[in-house]
Amino acid sequence: MAERVSARLDQLLTSEGEWWSALDADLSAPVRTLQRLAVGGGKRLRPAFCEWGFRAAGGDVDDPAATDAVAGVGLAFELLHAFALVHDDVMDESRLRRSEVTAHIEYADRHEAAGWRGPSGHFGESVAILVGDLAHVLASRVMFDQPPSVRTLWHELEVELMMGQYLDILGTARGDRTVEKAARIVQLKSGRYTIERPLRIGAEVAAAHLGGGSPDPAVVHALNGYGEPLGEAFQLRDDLLGAFGDPLVTGKPVGDDLREGKPTLLLALAHEVATPEQARLLDRVGDPALDHDDIEALQRVLVETGARARVEDRVSRRTVQAVDALRTSAVPREVRSGLGDLAHFIAMREV
Repeated sequence: MAERVSARLDQLLTSEGEWWSALDADLSAPVRTLQRLAVGGGKRLRPAFCEWGFRAAGGDVDDPAATDAVAGVGLAFELLHAFALVHDDVMDESRLRRSEVTAHIEYADRHEAAGWRGPSGHFGESVAILVGDLAHVLASRVMFDQPPSVRTLWHELEVELMMGQYLDILGTARGDRTVEKAARIVQLKSGRYTIERPLRIGAEVAAAHLGGGSPDPAVVHALNGYGEPLGEAFQLRDDLLGAFGDPLVTGKPVGDDLREGKPTLLLALAHEVATPEQARLLDRVGDPALDHDDIEALQRVLVETGARARVEDRVSRRTVQAVDALRTSAVPREVRSGLGDLAHFIAMREV
């Protein structure tokens, strides 16, 4: 499914680029940028969970129409993810994504090199917003032919993603360091969007092709029991990578999340038990001028307060909880095995 979605993504964006380039050569640029960022990298997790949700609900993998529908939803998820990442990079002022220059930096550099009018940074951010919007519109177009039940869940997902992103921005600006707020951001911005909704939408696609009813409630219950804790584990691992990850693996500078001041559970737990001296260091989180030594000092605080160990422990416990939710469920054995493998990949990944 990952290969199939990647091929469809490349084909769609190549076709779009050719169409717009024929109208005006300048119009190929935003499509090429989207293609560079979306096709060249990514783990294709959302299409994978969508496929496993389809299989869990009894979807026939030998039915070309059904599997084509799953691939279409997977394509839409990758476009929506590209939209979110491009906009996220603007909001976070990130220069790198997957070791590639981000869209707003690409166009700011192009503007400056050409000596065009106006501020280069503003131009770059403006174009990046349009590139992200283009990805969102293309995702909506791909979803147009899906059954109403699938589109309803899709639209709920879109709103959840926006609301989670708002809380993330607000929390960064206010310096929120509460466990409750961090948990809500995890659920809305990442957990549901990455795992719960793809699983459920895949199940709805299966039901639509099996007669148009709803998925078995027992299967839906099992998928929710798996997806909710694993969605949290996914984001918590992401937070650990943002603070401690190897830039050669993550494709982002070490400690970028600490410079951005993201309201993570990792920071909330550190603040709960920090000494006055440690708290003073933690108050520097969110300063874009943090250098390598500053980042190392903050990393030590996250270790010494036990925050890193507590988050690692929570990742492990939530992953076990996710896998356990499937053990006695109505989900087919091969699906339980596949989802178990994905859960352990989520928990242990380095990128």
